[in-house]
Order: sequence, then structure tokens, then C-alpha cells
Amino acid sequence: MTAKSNADLMARRRAAVARGVGQAHEIFVDRAANAEVWDVEGKRYVDFAGGIAVLNTGHCHPEVIAAVQEQLGLYTHTCFQVLAYEPYVELAEKLNALAPGDFTKKTLLLSSGAEAVENAVKIARAFTRRSGVIAFSGGYHGRTMMTLGLTGKVQPYKSGFGPFPAEVFHAQFPNELHGVSIEDALASIEQIFKNDIEPERVAAFIVEPVQGEGGFYVAPVEFIRQLRALADQHGILLIADEVQTGAGRTGTWFACEQWGVAPDLITTAKSMAGGFPISAVVGRTSVMDAPNPGGLGGTYAGSPIACAAALAVLRVFEKEQLLARSQALGEHIRTRLSAMARELPTIGDVRGLGAMVALELFATVDGKADVHKPDAALTQRVLREAAQRGLILLSCGSYGNVIRILVPLTASDALIDEGLDVLHASLKAAQAS
Repeated sequence: MTAKSNADLMARRRAAVARGVGQAHEIFVDRAANAEVWDVEGKRYVDFAGGIAVLNTGHCHPEVIAAVQEQLGLYTHTCFQVLAYEPYVELAEKLNALAPGDFTKKTLLLSSGAEAVENAVKIARAFTRRSGVIAFSGGYHGRTMMTLGLTGKVQPYKSGFGPFPAEVFHAQFPNELHGVSIEDALASIEQIFKNDIEPERVAAFIVEPVQGEGGFYVAPVEFIRQLRALADQHGILLIADEVQTGAGRTGTWFACEQWGVAPDLITTAKSMAGGFPISAVVGRTSVMDAPNPGGLGGTYAGSPIACAAALAVLRVFEKEQLLARSQALGEHIRTRLSAMARELPTIGDVRGLGAMVALELFATVDGKADVHKPDAALTQRVLREAAQRGLILLSCGSYGNVIRILVPLTASDALIDEGLDVLHASLKAAQAS
């Protein structure tokens, strides 16, 4: 049998797969375990991407795989709306118990993050009998038409796909590094109320606790508390989009647990099932029950295989104390990156919540990072250099100048440090090139 190569497979990919499906690295995976992957040519990589925040429990965690294999021997699909099954109900019960807020909750299971966001908007509109939704600049909520409308980043997501659904508005997201204060962000909401839509027609605010594609900017707790108060004042629901932050990435199961105020609805997906497709909307019982029977669901929504995987992920988190691990890991990574920033002036900021960590790169002026000059070209050089040295990284941010770290929480300290050493070397090499 002829050995496969990344180049040959890329040629086949370009001939067979739609051009719009991007790819960060021209690498094809052969196998993976925990936080390591091997390509079809046998090269090993440390994985700091985690399938874009999907593998908090690592590639092929033995307990997750065992749970899936057991479920495969029982049944794989009935459609929950036709013949129900206990794993769906059990997972809903557990998510209801995990979600913050001193009120009863219910859960809807779905298949993807975008599907969860779409349904959260549907539920909010059904409950409030209002149509408007306010999202935030730099936010990312998915690639469907509704979620593209909510997304506050044009390239590459929205370009060429309009028009988008009506009555979606974007306020500023507080970002001290780039000169947007909490007061500025709140004032931009008031401008929307004055210029675009009266608050009495707004169904929901939707906000990421940490912006994912937008650059890993953390929503200030004080901003969220004032947003909650503004929502309550006008009868508007607050939706926390936790598709990327959920499932323990930030040191609590849901990042919004750290707010001190509870959202009405939470969307979650990605790492919830350790690599198997599932998502959820979790929220107040009164809100979740607003749609009529038949108004929610989906043929594959809440797949029994994915439910089994998600229940196993919850057991692994408890058994391996991964929430505490996320907090400790995040602190260690930020400490290492901060040391790099003191040495390399192109690193203008290091930030994150729990193990959701990023660094932002800028051109330098007089030996210091100039926050007015994001350096996307340097960022891409770092990613290419790191991949050549055996480390998989991802970029993000409105200007493409942020490197994000989403390494599995199950990775060993030695592997984490190996990856950070490669990142350090890659930063120095890319800066010198």
C-alpha cells in the first residue's frame, strides 16, 4: 500500500471539498491520544488547539470511548421526539443542576453550537413576544444565517452571505486594551435604544463570557452585572453564549458561574461530549417552556451516542478534578506567557479565564508593542513555525493577531511545558524572520 502524504491528501481535498471550508494547517491526522496527534506521515504534534475547544477531556479519553461503545451496542438513534431514552433526560437533569441561578431550569438538547444559539433566540422571542436581539462587536455565534447576523465579525464569516435576519443590533464589547470602557459599551446600548429599536421590542441580549473568535477578551463582571440590571429594567432576557467557554474551560463548568448574576438562558456545546456532536440550551423553566410542543427539537438532536459521551465527560471531570485542573493550568500558562512578554515586546497582552488563555501580537514602536498596529502577519508566521516544530496552535481576533491556547485539561504538566517551550522558540524565530 502506498504511503499517504499530507501534500497528496491536500491535493485530493482541494479537488473534492468546497473552497469555503477553511483549514488552519495543511496536516492530515492519522491518530490522536489525549493532547498529542500524529499525522499520516508519522510526525507527532502537541495539540494546543483541542479541536477548537472541543477536547477538554483530550482525544479519545478511555472512559468516554467506553461509554460510546456501550451505547453503540444498545441503540444509536430513535429520534427523541418519537421514542425517548433515559440518557437525554439524565443529561438534562445534570445540566439543570450545574447551571447558575436560584430558579428551576429545563434543558433542550441539540447537535451544534449554532443550533443552540438559533434555538435560544427562538425561545427568547417566544417568551417575550418581542423580536429584537442585541449582540456585541467581535462576538461569534455561528455560521447559520441567524447566528451570522448575531456575529460581530465580517471576515471571513459574513462576507458575501447577506442580507441577514432583521432586528439584530450590535453594541460595543468592553475592551480596555483597545479603548472601549464599560461605560462606552453601556452607552452604545443606550444609543441602540435611541436610534434603532425601543427596549420594549428587544427580546434578548446575547454575550460571550469570553469572546472566542473575537480574541479571548473577557467580559468584565461589572459590565455583566450592569447588563443584567438593564435587562431586568426593560424585561429583556440575558443569554450567555457558552459554546466555547462551557464544559470547564474557564475553571467552572459554566463561565457565567463567575458573574455573580445568572443569565436566563445558556447555550453550550463543543467540549460537552468530548468530541461527539451535541449542544444544549439551558434556562429558566418559565422561559424554556414558552414554545409549544413541536416548536423545538431536531432529528438528530440529543443523539443517544452523544448523550452517553457527555455523561461520561461529566464523570471524568469529577473523577479527575478537572475544574481545579483548569484553574491551575490557566495560571501556569499565563505565568509562562507573561514571562515571554517581558522578553518579547511584540506580545502586547496576555489574558484569559481559567485555561482559556491568549496572547496578542503587535508591531513594535521604540521597542514597545503598539496596540494600534495589530500584527496578523507575525501571528501567522508563529503558527507556521510552531507547526513545523510540532505544536498545533490557532489564531483568532478581529485583526487576526491573537494566538489562543485550548490545550486539553488532561494534558500532563510535562506536555504543557513542552508545548510552551515550542511556542517560545517559535515566537523568537518568527520575530527574527
